[in-house]
Amino acid sequence: MTRRGVLADMVAMEIVGMTEEYAADIVTWRYPPPYDCYDLVGADPAFFTDSRNGYFALVNEGRLIGFRVFGADGRVPGGEYDESALDTGGGLRPELTGRGLGRRAIATGLEYGAARFRPAAFRATVAGFNIRAQRVLQGLGFVPSATFDATTDGRRFVILTRRQS
Repeated sequence: MTRRGVLADMVAMEIVGMTEEYAADIVTWRYPPPYDCYDLVGADPAFFTDSRNGYFALVNEGRLIGFRVFGADGRVPGGEYDESALDTGGGLRPELTGRGLGRRAIATGLEYGAARFRPAAFRATVAGFNIRAQRVLQGLGFVPSATFDATTDGRRFVILTRRQS
């Protein structure tokens, strides 16, 4: 087994409520280009702790390793969305990206989201250049359904959906 696979198997992930401490950490994360479009630097940590915004912490033994979001904040301005699916998104701590943890992180979020919200379908929106995230989502049963240019920066995005059984 590869080192990436061993790391992915060893890390237990759990979704918990977002805390002020976790939110303050998330708004300091910086990703290398071109992934810097996912930076939340400068965002108000209180936004992430407000339950109406749908943010949850992804932890390993109490240590923040990422976050998941459910609802409208999983959408990107410029895309066409309806209420046929629950939007979801998230991120991993920058130093943990590219290590084979994405599939487990997203699957953990989907399991939590399915149990808590019981949606008919999930929808994820990913930057067009982010082929690794698109592959992970497709491996989890998501199908590309639309592309668009974000109104914020003109960057291309892909919308993927997955029906629940």
